[in-house]
Amino acid sequence: MRKMAVLLSGSGRTLDNFHERIAAGTLRAEIKVVIANVAGVLGLAKAERYGYPAFHARNDEEINRILADYDVDLVALAGYLKLYSPPETLRRAVLNIHPALIPSFCGAGFYGHHVHEAVKARGCTVSGCTVHFANEAYDAGPIVLQRCVALDDSDTPDEIAVKVFAVECEAFPEAINLVDAKGIDYFWNRV
Repeated sequence: MRKMAVLLSGSGRTLDNFHERIAAGTLRAEIKVVIANVAGVLGLAKAERYGYPAFHARNDEEINRILADYDVDLVALAGYLKLYSPPETLRRAVLNIHPALIPSFCGAGFYGHHVHEAVKARGCTVSGCTVHFANEAYDAGPIVLQRCVALDDSDTPDEIAVKVFAVECEAFPEAINLVDAKGIDYFWNRV
């Protein structure tokens, strides 16, 4: 079972998903702490309501100081919109989800709605999500898994976002379970 810290920047939709799946027994993880880099976001209120320790931290140094007080072996970036530099002990244990099929539509500036607008502008017939380990460059760490969704020509960026988020809700927990089953080093050593 993975002992997770969840980092977020907004509403906490992914935190909701994790919480529900842990309660249902389909996600082999325990949330030890939730940290947001934006004060007062809904995700922090949800964390408190779920009973998780919840903190606001403005930068990596503050985040890492908080993490030092918790027994964590995986950091899940759940809508965390900054490049994160973990402590050395967690350097290879930061898992992110990206709302596109890496290596397409990724890197600096490609997050959230920007991704879906770019997918639409390019006329893609598929999109999806990628769960990957994070490193010092945006969207460059080893891929754990990807899920694809078909797009219709008439889909708007908002409709693409809805389709992609639906597969994200399946993919991120599945990826955490894969990491739990295979170990973190498996994914770093296979590429």
